[in-house]
Amino acid sequence: MSTAPRNSGANPGMDPEVFAQFLEQLQRYVRERLIPAEADVIAGDAIPEELLAEMREMGLFGLTMPEEYGGAGMNISQYIETIHAISYAMPAFRSIISINIGMVCSAIKNAGTPEQKAQWLPRLAAGDIAAFGLTEPGSGSDSAGLATMAVRSGNGYVLNGTKRYITNAPYAKVGLIMARTSKENLPRNAHVSAFLVPLDTPGVTRGKSDRKMGQQGSHIGDLILEDVFVPGDALLGGEEGRGFATAMQSLDNGRLSVGAAATAQARRFLDTAIRYANERKAFGEPIAQFQLIQAMLADSQAEIYAAQCMMRDAIAKADFGQKILMEAAAFKMFASEMCGRVADRCVQIHGGAGYLAEYEAERFFRDARIYRIYEGTTQIMQLVIAKQMLKDFAAGVG
Repeated sequence: MSTAPRNSGANPGMDPEVFAQFLEQLQRYVRERLIPAEADVIAGDAIPEELLAEMREMGLFGLTMPEEYGGAGMNISQYIETIHAISYAMPAFRSIISINIGMVCSAIKNAGTPEQKAQWLPRLAAGDIAAFGLTEPGSGSDSAGLATMAVRSGNGYVLNGTKRYITNAPYAKVGLIMARTSKENLPRNAHVSAFLVPLDTPGVTRGKSDRKMGQQGSHIGDLILEDVFVPGDALLGGEEGRGFATAMQSLDNGRLSVGAAATAQARRFLDTAIRYANERKAFGEPIAQFQLIQAMLADSQAEIYAAQCMMRDAIAKADFGQKILMEAAAFKMFASEMCGRVADRCVQIHGGAGYLAEYEAERFFRDARIYRIYEGTTQIMQLVIAKQMLKDFAAGVG
């Protein structure tokens, strides 16, 4: 995949024909390999090593890395369409690759030094798993509450703090860690810097994998940093005070990824509900013939279609370099809320069977809930959207 020719235009990405072939191959892989493996993932609460090796061989950990660093060089729309395709399977498969190809790759490409790009992008493309360390026990989207400190020491920094709910924390090789380089809260969040920290560095401790409501096979946990020394070249971009801005830029990609995953999951839920409604009979006919069942199916289809349209509008703008802060937030908010509604309807269509663990609907319901929380809760998305609207109004943007 790394030798794919490029097309013309702004941020062209992979050749469209090559990408179309890849996407078709991936869709087959999802249905023929990943979905049949879901029972094994659930039983072991982990993706089998054999599957991880296959995913690395397919280049799934390097989709967005530039070709010169061993990646596929996908643009944003190709990356999100790929996430949409793989997310038809259970969430663990997206979760294991998404931090690499989304937030961490984006941060290094946009803000890293040439040396940092050369050091880390080939490793990420080859399948070294990354973690993104922003959230803490006392802060999430609030940069003023960030407590992890990075204090200058000789030719480097000493980091102390705890990161919480960190995807891939139990097994990641590297973490992009946000830490304060000033005790004072500075304008434009200039008190926050970003550091590339190998997670085998002395002083880094991984908390146990947290037990979760759903999304088996994916893991989150604490990263605890106690007097962790990193050299000066671990500072992303070689400049203090850019960490929070880098994180927020990367979160646009993260929100697109979550929205795409939620939209694909909703499609999986609806397909399952349609199949059950045609198989389950009541009063001598399939329940799919009942108009109130049809209403739930129709509402779900309309909402999924709306989310897909939002996704493709946002990623088309992103490919041409437009700022999509509001579009990414709106898509993530709508798609995640929509996914929850479709999951609920899927359970409802299954009736009593939807409450039983032997049916997929019960798992779908639990898996869907997190989309409304991570990469910014629905309430944070509302604030992001409203603030941008008010900013545009004040600037006279119609």
